[in-house]
Amino acid sequence: MMQSPSKSTPSAPTPTTSPSHRRATSSLSRQDSASSSRRSSRTVDFFDDDVVADRSGDASACVHLTRISSRDHLRHLTADFLSNDDDRPLLHVDGVGNEYTYYLNPMGRSVLFILLVEMLERFSFYGINYTTTAYLTGEYNDDWNADMPSVIASSYVSISTAVAYTTPFLGALLADNLLGEYMTILLGCLACYIPGLLLIAFTTIPQFLGREFNRAAINWGLLALWPMGTGMVKACVNVFGAKQFHPILQSSYIESYYVNFYMCINIGALTGGIVVPVVAQWNVTVAYFIPVCMLGLGVVLFGAGTGRYVRPRPTHDVGHLVRRWAESARGWAVGGGGGGGGGKTSRSKRDRYPVIQPSRSSCLAEGRVGIGTIALLSSLVVPFNVAYAQMATTFIVQGSVMRNFGIVDAPMMNNADAVSVLAFGYLIGNVLYPELNRRGIKIPTTYKFAIGSAFGAWAVGCAIMTDYRVHRVYRETGEAVTVLWQVFPYLLIGIGEIFAVSAAYELAFTVAPARMKSIASAANLFMVGGVPNVLCILLYNACGSWFLNADGEARIHKLHDYASARVVNCFWVVEAISLFGVFINVLPCVKNWVADIETSAAETVKSPMSTPNIRKNLMMRKRKAHRSQHSSGVMDDEESPLIKSQKHAQYLKYGDGPSLNKFGSMRAGPSISKALVGSGNAMVPQLPSHPRPPKSSKAMDKNSIMASGLELMP
Repeated sequence: MMQSPSKSTPSAPTPTTSPSHRRATSSLSRQDSASSSRRSSRTVDFFDDDVVADRSGDASACVHLTRISSRDHLRHLTADFLSNDDDRPLLHVDGVGNEYTYYLNPMGRSVLFILLVEMLERFSFYGINYTTTAYLTGEYNDDWNADMPSVIASSYVSISTAVAYTTPFLGALLADNLLGEYMTILLGCLACYIPGLLLIAFTTIPQFLGREFNRAAINWGLLALWPMGTGMVKACVNVFGAKQFHPILQSSYIESYYVNFYMCINIGALTGGIVVPVVAQWNVTVAYFIPVCMLGLGVVLFGAGTGRYVRPRPTHDVGHLVRRWAESARGWAVGGGGGGGGGKTSRSKRDRYPVIQPSRSSCLAEGRVGIGTIALLSSLVVPFNVAYAQMATTFIVQGSVMRNFGIVDAPMMNNADAVSVLAFGYLIGNVLYPELNRRGIKIPTTYKFAIGSAFGAWAVGCAIMTDYRVHRVYRETGEAVTVLWQVFPYLLIGIGEIFAVSAAYELAFTVAPARMKSIASAANLFMVGGVPNVLCILLYNACGSWFLNADGEARIHKLHDYASARVVNCFWVVEAISLFGVFINVLPCVKNWVADIETSAAETVKSPMSTPNIRKNLMMRKRKAHRSQHSSGVMDDEESPLIKSQKHAQYLKYGDGPSLNKFGSMRAGPSISKALVGSGNAMVPQLPSHPRPPKSSKAMDKNSIMASGLELMP
């Protein structure tokens, strides 16, 4: 490994002086490390958590070991991390022995295609989602529509959203255990998403699917195929993009990738939320075929990058997954370790190398958190998400009777939420949170939930005041008020989303055991998006009488009918639910319960599993420590800058690869509190801090290993 000038290491590979010399010796160094022990003319030393620099002190020669992006950086690496592929020179060996090679610039070589398909997919999703209620109630075409009452149309949107936030379980199962992310994304788009969009678009063509409006087609498209495709793609696309980066040597770029991913999502949401509603005012058929074309273009672009992708193999079989679900539901995370590789079983290859395993106490801490616990934790944001769900339902019903502001109508007002998330997310992530960190203030997770619920209650309160104004102005003048009155509820919902939803994803990700991150994320997503929409469906049906006009008909998309309905009563119920969310999250017992789980999860430690050579040599050093005491002064693997780096410590904690969250927040994907926190000139997520490894070259004895929560296994 890397060494200082004062130490001689006959058994450890050293950095070479040129790419050609490195390629010539890389294979030999794996067979006999002594054959590649020549000293480099430019040796390196450990300066900071992630930085190595030349002994000459040249600042320009400093290299961040988690930001390897040029061929000049390669001479600072050992043969364990180098491939024989000039185009993909970085190598990673997962826990089951699968080898993967990586580009030096994955953002430009492969990730770009993934970002494009995500942007176009979000364009398609929000273009349909924002206009569904208006389309089903006949807002765009009085002569050809589903002729649904407002309450039924709102229920359709809630059902569709609930399905979209439940099917990520299916996407996670397929991606992790059968097909991998790449094939799952293609399957979701081609088998579900695009056919669903086509069915929805075909229903807009008069008499194309029958002499009367085809309810069966809209049911299949809107309630089954389209949301299923959404969920399958949502489960995989952000993780697949992150896996294009080397999990150690390019881990810092994963953070900036998520910022770009977040921006692409919001660009797609904004453009889709503007273009489709505007075109729908002119021709709804043309408007609904635009998402079909956009997603089709996205699939073509995604396919064009096929040869460029790193495609880790699925980890386990379905039988293992079912057993793991059953065990984790009882509070225990049981199952094989896993990397990104697709070995049939991880035990056969892992047993070749002795490893350090978590102790019983660590397992107990990890085992406390099962699927049920994570679902219960995520349920704390259900009250806020009930308020969030009103944006595509009752807010649209209210806005449909308000006066357009130019081309801005009720569906387009949803874009105010996206603008709010972008603007206030940046301010909160780059101003508020850093300032609190400097003052040593940490907002408890439940208080973030309470703040989000408070903003949700404030937003619904603004909708209530707007509703009273609609009725008063109609009684006095017979006129409609401008739709711009709805900007306040949408802006406030966006601020609440930053606190509540992002914190929920962060909590579920951090407390879940390393072996069940994806399943935990699916459970969290179901509680965040599935359960609230089911509650909304029950609410709309229970309060159906409030959506009736003076004639007892449930058609209130005209102002005179809406004025005789009592939709405001439904808003009051949602207001009470949101306030309950504030109350439950400020209770000391709830706060302490969540804090205890977070603390227990933080104490869980994983073992080093980076490369076969490191795993093998680790135990050899432990066994010989009492005899040699490292008297030779050799810089062993634990003393290398790569192994001592903070990023690598986090990498080790989560197993063979970064435990990437398969499910993002409502719109932004990753946690906004992580994705938008800036440092210096670059916006990078803040990761949990870990204690710096000791600088002593002596290996820990068995007692010190046990004290750290690890148990030495033969």
